[in-house]
This record gives sequence, structure tokens and C-alpha cells, in this order.
Amino acid sequence: MQSSFVNWNRLFLFCLGLFLASSFAMKWMETDFIYNNEPISIFGLELFYPKEKIISIFSGINDKVKTALGYHLYFDFIFMAGVYPGIACLCMMATQKVKKKWLMRALFTLAFLQLIAWAFDIIENYHLLKWLKNPVIGDEFGFYHSVVYSKWVIALLGVLTAIGTYLIVIFRKKNLKS
Repeated sequence: MQSSFVNWNRLFLFCLGLFLASSFAMKWMETDFIYNNEPISIFGLELFYPKEKIISIFSGINDKVKTALGYHLYFDFIFMAGVYPGIACLCMMATQKVKKKWLMRALFTLAFLQLIAWAFDIIENYHLLKWLKNPVIGDEFGFYHSVVYSKWVIALLGVLTAIGTYLIVIFRKKNLKS
């Protein structure tokens, strides 16, 4: 049992490295995201901007900003390779800390669901890259937002459940020793 924990732990650390390195690179690129003297928010593009604003931004940005945004979206694929497997590792590491079968199954399911979140993130980037090249957004905008929201729900549920499980286990052990 201990050796599989070490393997999940090592994989998690590798994923964490990918996550941190790609996050740093993407954050650095974001300083170039300017439209009408205002910063462009990646979260805005993902979650908050209406279709018309995305069309306006992608139609009005200069080539330098368009190139930087494209690079950011391509770096996001590296980010994804760190985030979703990393969350899955957290869930699998948490399964080894609990004894209740239902909780183990729930954590395993959340680990597996990270593959779906990853696929949704790829779909999201596909749409953003497509719209960046040709800022025409049709009826797929509703589907796009459903995919983005689902990705966030799955990922956050996995992270919060795994970390919550770890905290409960640590808290119980501390209380048992007291």
C-alpha cells in the first residue's frame, strides 16, 4: 500500500511542476493582453464576457496581442497536463487515507472525472483558438459555456473533496492523540 502512495505522490509532484512552470509562463504573457487600453481577462474570456465582447476583442486586438494570446492558449495545454492529472493524483492519494468504501469510490470517481474535465478544457481552447483566428461565434457559444462551467465544477469538486478529506483525516488523528 505504501509504495502506491509514493507513486501517486511522485506523479503529483511532477504534475505540480508542470502546473507551476506553465502558470508562470502564462501569467507572464498576460501582461500583453490589452484591448482598448484595458487588460483582457482570461477568466473573462472563459466565464464572464458575453459573446459580443469576445467577438469585439478578437476582432480588434493587434497582431502582437493576438500572438501572445495564441501562445497563452497553447501553453494552457501544458498547464492542463499538470492540473487534471494532479487533481486525479490528489484524489487517489486521499483514497489511501480513508477506510469508508463509499468515500473511496467517490474519490476514485472524482479522479476519473478529471479526464472529462481535461477533455472539456481542450474543447474550450479549441473554440478560443478558432475564434481568435476568425472572430465569428455562432450558436456554439451556449455549448462552449456549458463545457467551461462543467470543467470548473469537476475540477474544483475534485480538489476540494481531496483536500477536505486530507484535512478531516489530519484533524481526526490530532484529536485522537489529544
